[in-house]
Amino acid sequence: MAYKYAIALTGGIATGKSTVASLLALNGMRVIDADSISHEILDASSQWVEDTFGKEYLNGKKVNRTKLGSLVFSDAVAKKKLESYLHPKIHQEITKRSEKQDKFNFPYLIDIPLFFENNSYDIKDSVVVYTPKEIQLERFMKRNGYSKEESLKRIASQMPIDEKKAKATWIIDNSKGLKHLQDEVEGFVEKIKEKYL
Repeated sequence: MAYKYAIALTGGIATGKSTVASLLALNGMRVIDADSISHEILDASSQWVEDTFGKEYLNGKKVNRTKLGSLVFSDAVAKKKLESYLHPKIHQEITKRSEKQDKFNFPYLIDIPLFFENNSYDIKDSVVVYTPKEIQLERFMKRNGYSKEESLKRIASQMPIDEKKAKATWIIDNSKGLKHLQDEVEGFVEKIKEKYL
């Protein structure tokens, strides 16, 4: 049975989820990354992308994710098309990896950006990487070089971070510097060990 020991790792755009996933791995936790799985599947689906959206969404044989991203964030029909193609494939791969991890009888994390939005994983515990909305916007603009308007549009495509925080089993606060974040991650790992060891 998949997901028995799974904990969903989630957050919002630019709240620092990838950094937290790396820190958790450094602290000995196993992490399944839904984003990298979706990238692998998308790159393997370049022919489908060309047939569905057009050749201009490819760079040679690879999918131009930035260009495709701009399309799906401004076109609800295109977004729906992409999601209904990708999500079942991503779900299947995550389930397969989860079944392997469950054999260790110890918690592991599945990094799922849209865990609460899609509600398609049977995982009871979750940890949210939390950053207040204004810091989230600032970090996103700085990281991606998008305008404020484009950044707000992308952030608005997800459930508000405060709502996610309210639904979480645990919270990792990423509103200060890296040292603080490392302490938060270590504290979380200790809680997991206390609960399961």
